[in-house]
Amino acid sequence: MERKKNIRHFRDLEVYRRGFDAAMEIYQMTKKFPSDEKYSLVDQIRRSSRSVCANLAEGWRKRRYPAVFKNKITDSMMEASETQCWLEFCLACQYIKQDVFDKLDNEYEQIMAMLNSIEMNAAKFCY
Repeated sequence: MERKKNIRHFRDLEVYRRGFDAAMEIYQMTKKFPSDEKYSLVDQIRRSSRSVCANLAEGWRKRRYPAVFKNKITDSMMEASETQCWLEFCLACQYIKQDVFDKLDNEYEQIMAMLNSIEMNAAKFCY
């Protein structure tokens, strides 16, 4: 569990760093997808993966309001879950291999667990 006293910025959160890295991995991966997926699958998975971090960053600035903070953390978890759904489409369409899917799906499971822990312990992050 991350401690408030050691964290001065949302970028200091391990969950943010992991979410950012996963989103960048998805960005690189989707560069190789067929061009007819550019405005559908590619846009959707890039948006949802980036939104994990964006919602976390927004929530971090709203820590004065615990309910808003928790809502943004929940939004971040929802975006992580949506990203998992898009990953499953990528696998089904054979744009990624099973090992890539497994790695990213597992990473998002861990990210969601970390976000859930933050939400359950919001008082330690809010002021």
